[in-house]
Amino acid sequence: MKDPDASFERVLATLAIVIIALISLANVVVRYITDASFAFTEEFSVFLLVLVTFAGASVALRRHRHIRISLLERALPPRAQQVLITFQGLCGIVVLGLIAWFGAKLTWQEYQWGTLSPGLGLPQWWYLLWLPLLAVMMLWRQCQQTRDRLRGGLEDES
Repeated sequence: MKDPDASFERVLATLAIVIIALISLANVVVRYITDASFAFTEEFSVFLLVLVTFAGASVALRRHRHIRISLLERALPPRAQQVLITFQGLCGIVVLGLIAWFGAKLTWQEYQWGTLSPGLGLPQWWYLLWLPLLAVMMLWRQCQQTRDRLRGGLEDES
């Protein structure tokens, strides 16, 4: 079976890492030459690191690569394993659903209030919008992973 993929998230994470590297390199070069640095690099780098974290977690979910302890799963009979996998999937869905809901609520509030970022004065919701979007993407990947595990398509590494 071909490994499941999350190509959108992989591309997003790759672009974020490349942008972090480029703006950090540019900042170092400018600071070396002029003794001044770009003001935007820290704010953008922090945002992009959060983006990389969520996109990478989504890829890990899809590829069944999250850290887990499967001792209990392996000790259970097949029917009980199915119940446990379902329970694990539902727990992940609930948590990611809450992150998406409250992230969307926070993003909407920041939009309504017109809050600006502390460093550059950009609308804060520009940064926050990615939280619910990527949480929904992770939720989708959690559903795919749970489905695949219930069908026996994803095996734990021994």
